[in-house]
Amino acid sequence: MTIRIALAQLDQRVGDLDGNAAAMLEWRAKAKAQGADLVLFPELQLTGYPPEDLVLKPDFIRRTMEAAERLADATAHEGPAILFGTIHAEGGANYNAMVLAEDGKVVARRLKHELPNYGTFDELRVFAPGPLPEPIEWRGVKLGLPICEDIWLEPVCHHLKAAGAELLLVPNGSPYELGKDEIRQALVRDRVTETGLPLAYVNRVGGQDELAFDGSSFVVNRGGEIVVQMRDWDEAMVVTDWEQGEGGWTCTTRSLEPLDPYPEDVYHAMMVGLGDYVNRNGFPGVILGLSGGIDSALSAAIAVDALGADRVWCVMMPSDYTSSESLEDAKACAEMLGCKYDIIPIKPGVEAMDEMLGGASGLAAENIQSRLRMVTLMALSNAHGHMLVTTGNKSEMSVGYATLYGDMSGGYNPLKDAYKTTVFELSRWRNSVKPRRAMGPDGPVMPVRIIEKPPSAELRPDQKDEDSLPPYAKLDRMLEALVEDEVSVAEAARITGVDEATVREIERKLLLAEYKRRQAPPGVKIGRRNFGRDRRYPITNFFRTGR
Repeated sequence: MTIRIALAQLDQRVGDLDGNAAAMLEWRAKAKAQGADLVLFPELQLTGYPPEDLVLKPDFIRRTMEAAERLADATAHEGPAILFGTIHAEGGANYNAMVLAEDGKVVARRLKHELPNYGTFDELRVFAPGPLPEPIEWRGVKLGLPICEDIWLEPVCHHLKAAGAELLLVPNGSPYELGKDEIRQALVRDRVTETGLPLAYVNRVGGQDELAFDGSSFVVNRGGEIVVQMRDWDEAMVVTDWEQGEGGWTCTTRSLEPLDPYPEDVYHAMMVGLGDYVNRNGFPGVILGLSGGIDSALSAAIAVDALGADRVWCVMMPSDYTSSESLEDAKACAEMLGCKYDIIPIKPGVEAMDEMLGGASGLAAENIQSRLRMVTLMALSNAHGHMLVTTGNKSEMSVGYATLYGDMSGGYNPLKDAYKTTVFELSRWRNSVKPRRAMGPDGPVMPVRIIEKPPSAELRPDQKDEDSLPPYAKLDRMLEALVEDEVSVAEAARITGVDEATVREIERKLLLAEYKRRQAPPGVKIGRRNFGRDRRYPITNFFRTGR
């Protein structure tokens, strides 16, 4: 006995019920042309993922249920059966569901049992857990259908095996994170080993607010061998052939595509996150302040690679403290990227503010410059429609080395979850490699001097970041311990080799800056603990690990 299953690794738009359904039918037609018997789509493909509090809106649930029925009706035309993710409402509860539709009707429905409630996920808030799912008997095959989180814990797969499932089809909505490919593959191999069943893992692609979905779908046979590996980030479909032998079902298709190595995977996540955010929210392009520093240069490169040079507008806004090197480097960077570039000095605004306030000095004077730059960029944004991209990195955001209503302001921040040392790595890498999905130039995207010179906000004479902060190599090690690993000051000091007093001061800055981060724009998730969706600390907080 043989079956042919199409694995559809698709993009989606949250709330676009008609558009998502139409896209699934288009891919179903492609699968039909290749002789597929069944098409597997990702988790909640009809609604988009994550739908968040849309699930609490009765009209959204009603229209989702109607859209699911129409989608099932559309399978009346000759072609393969489809397994698609949607929301099912029953008995006053809403469920994360998969529907098997064929010949114009719903053949079966299965509900997600394990609902994640950690990190970026809060499904328990909006969904009810379904019962342990039974296999679906379809064309003489018993299909096990664990949904995403159902494979991260053991009970669902064990139950399906005990109930007679012959192979596992797993729809997912799994966002990108550093090292996630290895984690997924190891997890799937564990489930395959435990159950003795082959497993097809299908994930979505595309950006949704602060999440970037990387796809990276794959198939593992009973022996633990990965026989199908789809590319990350690309919308695609692979039609797989399965044969039933004495030992069970085996995927006979061999199709192995490479996955992005580090740091290309990080860069692609930033491109996808920013590009989809801008395009799906209807902005004609983006505008950003190009300072001659590395953060804004990298942000501009990501924007050009994601959107094209004709949709990126860079503005240099020099003050009395802007060096000639910064002016030269900003201009050269914009020329290398091929994007629009203007210079608007802020000196008249600084003088006007100084006159209004009767003179400002110290931190107040520095922040006035940053906020005047924001006012300038927002005025241009309002006049022309371009979304303002903010360019602060995770190291600065962690310790509050950023100006509220100044350089923190904007619609999206591609570097939000990237530490400064990562910014340096990405900049060096992008200057020598063009990502395969990039719309930007083939060669370098910024002058080497931008990467090599000491970072500076240039808000006072001869200012350097290290006047206020430890060297970034040391700071980032401390922050990774305190933020990503959530260890105490004493443990962070032991791990990093930095003296405890220094780590204690960094923890103090980290906790005091929470109120700033709460007002920061969204940005793509890269690591395990991004600010916003993952790490949610109280603003008013008197607990310290370092005393």
